[in-house]
Amino acid sequence: MRRLRSLTRRQVVSASGACVLCVAVAAAALSGNVGLALTLLAVFFTILFAGLLLLARRLSGLQRIQRRQQTDARTVLDHTQRRLLAALEELLLHSGDRHGEVADRIGAQTRAVETIVQLFQQVKPRAPMPPTDGAADLLDVLHLIRTRRPRLVLEIGGGAGTVWMAYALEESGGRIVSLAPDGRRLRKTLATHQLTEVAEVREGNVETLADVHDVGLLVVSEPVAKADMPLLVGRLAAVARVFLRDNASKGWLETTEGLTGEGEALLSYRRVVRELSNRSPA
Repeated sequence: MRRLRSLTRRQVVSASGACVLCVAVAAAALSGNVGLALTLLAVFFTILFAGLLLLARRLSGLQRIQRRQQTDARTVLDHTQRRLLAALEELLLHSGDRHGEVADRIGAQTRAVETIVQLFQQVKPRAPMPPTDGAADLLDVLHLIRTRRPRLVLEIGGGAGTVWMAYALEESGGRIVSLAPDGRRLRKTLATHQLTEVAEVREGNVETLADVHDVGLLVVSEPVAKADMPLLVGRLAAVARVFLRDNASKGWLETTEGLTGEGEALLSYRRVVRELSNRSPA
């Protein structure tokens, strides 16, 4: 009964028609009308065959639709899979880049700590040291002071590095003149470390250094105008060195005679002496 209730109206009409034809065939056969029975039977089989053809056609259409849907689903699945793989690759690459950045930062911090430790191994400060930038360059400068032992160091752009250099010069018997942008603070820091006899702080431009001569080491910690470079080199001794911290100034070799490069940040200076030839009158 449940199956009969689930039939559609078209299915009920078809089933009813088939039953009527069967009853008509049976009635014709019982009444002795064999020709009519055969005719009705032929009509029944024709309708049945046409129904089977129509059903086969619909099944074939449903199969085509199903194959099309499967193809569409497979295409969507392929696109989704490619997008997921691309997103995963991008995530892995980003993670690798982040890992590399973190590793580089940790390595840089480790090197900075190692450099600071080496600075404190060479200098025994009498007071807390100010925050120091460019510790690697500063370590090279202290090495120059200890090995070359200049009597006078001139620094352009004084700061925390001035204190470290003053300690090294106090040990080697030299002194430093620093042209600092914030002279008041630097003087106070040097006084705290009892280094005022070793370090002199000046403010202003390079013209304030007119009385400074025979500089054995020039340390440049901030950019210098090209017009001022020859003036600073004029303060150097006949043989001296110039150290450019953090590539503070460029163009020294191109604008200043007597300078040659010893390294990435170190220049050597030797004064050029030209002999004047006296011509005798003819």
